[in-house]
Amino acid sequence: MELLELIKRRYSCRSYKPTSIENKKLDYIMECVRFAPSAVNKQPWMFRIISSEEDRKIISQCYNREWFATAPVVIIASILHDEEWVRSDGKHHGDIDIAIAVEHLCLAATEQGLGTCWVCNFDAEQCKKSFGLGENEEAAVLIPIGYPADNLKEKKRKSIEEIIK
Repeated sequence: MELLELIKRRYSCRSYKPTSIENKKLDYIMECVRFAPSAVNKQPWMFRIISSEEDRKIISQCYNREWFATAPVVIIASILHDEEWVRSDGKHHGDIDIAIAVEHLCLAATEQGLGTCWVCNFDAEQCKKSFGLGENEEAAVLIPIGYPADNLKEKKRKSIEEIIK
């Protein structure tokens, strides 16, 4: 499949089948994440795969939405602030680096027939406490992942003329 077609197929899935995800698929997705670029190749990230019933109940307390609880797996994508590159003017690049890695994750999952959604509106402090994240570690994104139970809706995007000068 061409990259543009893959990108067009990726969407924010908000309903998942209860089907388990094969380990082979998760391994492939995480290998794609491992090769994501980062500033000065620092790779200032940590990913936690949440799949047990007990841990999924705990993560659902950090983002209490019915659709979120339907995902058989949630991945916590964290920034390791003590490892991120900082530009000479003080700009930290951890947010940029984690965004690149998470989009690698979402595209790889789409390629494998799985749905994902970026979740940033969650209780990050509760997540940090519940899963024992390190002092310099910030849970930046939760990514529910699973076989979609909904369908891709038309993506509304600006025209090319609106985004290029």
